[in-house]
Amino acid sequence: MSVTRRQQIESLLAQQPRDLMLRYMLAMEYLSEGTEERYFPLFRELMADSYVPAYFRAAQQWVAMEQFEEARAALRDGIELARTQGDLKTAAEMGELLASIGRS
Repeated sequence: MSVTRRQQIESLLAQQPRDLMLRYMLAMEYLSEGTEERYFPLFRELMADSYVPAYFRAAQQWVAMEQFEEARAALRDGIELARTQGDLKTAAEMGELLASIGRS
């Protein structure tokens, strides 16, 4: 039996459990598998660790699920964090998504 991408990432994470990119990759694998109960907790952990891509991807997923308040909160916080980190491109992209769903 071949090793899946998720299993490869999990193996790497066992060696480097605080690696933000690996944790994000695992969250994305869970997302592609459709296991909401597994990917949102990882996105929230990554957001708590100030990982900007997690804010954007979680917000996109919340928009897809029509959970607009969650999405708006993630986008507002993510934009502020991205600007603080000098990631103006991602801040602008998140701003566009926020504008598309309304700032209410």
